[in-house]
Amino acid sequence: MSFIELTSETFDAEVLQADQLVIVDFWATWCTPCRMLTPILEELGTEHPEIKICKLNVDDAQDLAEKYGVMTLPTLLFFKNGEMIEECIGLVSKDRLLSLLSN
Repeated sequence: MSFIELTSETFDAEVLQADQLVIVDFWATWCTPCRMLTPILEELGTEHPEIKICKLNVDDAQDLAEKYGVMTLPTLLFFKNGEMIEECIGLVSKDRLLSLLSN
């Protein structure tokens, strides 16, 4: 499964205007827990193709990190119908993500 790489310019179209659940992974290349989260998100995306999973490098989009109050990496923000509905901070397990999806 491949992720959608977001930029400040594509965020609105890919996330806020999407008609399905979108998980945005706020990450950075220098963040070890971020790299550890990637295979978990890949597995989740493969098992749940109805979910759009996007990655946003905070070094390239500091404006969005600031707008959404992202202070810790990795941070996952869940969006539905253009609204943020959930937030996960730090490295999380696949089971934790699945429990959030079942709510």
